[in-house]
Amino acid sequence: MNTADVPAGTTRGSPDQREGRPGLRAQTVAVVGLLDRPLTSYYLVLGCSMLLLALGLTMVLSASSVVQLTKTGSAFTLFHKQAIWVGIGLPMMWVAAALPVKAFRMLAYPLLLLSVLALVLVLVPGLGATAGGATRWLSFGGFFQLQPSEPAKLALTLWGADLLARKEKLRQLTEWRHLLIPLLPGAGLVVLLVMLGNDLGTTLVLLTIFLSLLWVVGAPGRLFLGMAGLVCLLVSILIMVEPYRLQRLTGFLDSSGNKLTINYQGTQGLYAVASGGWFGTGLGEGKAKWQYLPHAETDFIFAIIGEELGLIGTLLVLGLFGLLAYAGLRIARRVKDPFMRLAAAGVTAWLVIQAVVNIGAVIRVLPITGIPLPLVSYGGSALIPTLIALGMLLSFAKREPGARQALAARGPGLAARALSWLGLARH
Repeated sequence: MNTADVPAGTTRGSPDQREGRPGLRAQTVAVVGLLDRPLTSYYLVLGCSMLLLALGLTMVLSASSVVQLTKTGSAFTLFHKQAIWVGIGLPMMWVAAALPVKAFRMLAYPLLLLSVLALVLVLVPGLGATAGGATRWLSFGGFFQLQPSEPAKLALTLWGADLLARKEKLRQLTEWRHLLIPLLPGAGLVVLLVMLGNDLGTTLVLLTIFLSLLWVVGAPGRLFLGMAGLVCLLVSILIMVEPYRLQRLTGFLDSSGNKLTINYQGTQGLYAVASGGWFGTGLGEGKAKWQYLPHAETDFIFAIIGEELGLIGTLLVLGLFGLLAYAGLRIARRVKDPFMRLAAAGVTAWLVIQAVVNIGAVIRVLPITGIPLPLVSYGGSALIPTLIALGMLLSFAKREPGARQALAARGPGLAARALSWLGLARH
């Protein structure tokens, strides 16, 4: 074959050219172009949320079926309850996705006030319910329980973002006192009430939200490190004042001992994950849920995923949370409004850190704190605020550069038409 026979611009011997496939550079450009589309964040948040929610429903059924069959005579008891919570939460997510930004700012202060009131009521003897050493729930006549610290995460995020956005507009964030007052006292009150209920896991998440807001707003390094040091001090105090927490920490540090007492749950969870292998034992075929692993449908549902779906299933969960983190940070980076930037970062930090702490406890790289895996674990108190927060992220994603034009090309959605009919159309 002569050189003249080779088309111009073609490299002799290139496998991609010979077989008619696009080159690596073209593929890279295509991927980058896909990630740079205006509605990429919107579809990533929506897709990851729905996949995690569907996986959660499936695994709640699998993890709770044996115990519930023994207790209630039906393997579907907790699954039915979780499905009801999903049925309530999805419409609320849909409404949140259609709300204007000003609606979230208006909800910030009332929601924070209600959360503080509910957290105070939890501490009242006879109203608050205690389990596992923590007083977290308000009991309503035995019909259902509400965990006020879960909506408090959303309330703190909205209130902190609105407060700092107002100060940024007034150009008051150049002084450290405007960064911390009244943000520090307000966040401190919520954290203190949760601490009084002995809920270390939720305290960590609330402190993470507080630190993420300071980070995004551009707090000076010395101030941020000082606040991080204060957080570590508070966590250390929480661990030291409660004997069972200190036992958990020492058990974590010495995992070879106390496998039938303080390390029992962690050991059984690790056994479940390890026994799954690459592809798992099969959905519904796990052994850990046969009363070997406590709280399999809540704190340790990741262990059931590892056992029944294997390494592939656990990597899927990690990948979905990774994409969710990318989408949330993408929204925070691309939106122009300070409130949206702060709220998006706060929600992303809340959900991702909570997932990291939950998964880390299951695989024994972090101490057990007793917080659920977002969207996956059983429980309506955690699920509904999470879905509302994700709906808010969807609302913000629609306001990224170019997103309005892309949505206009598709025409108004069902949510927009319903709000327009009610006279609540976005402006």
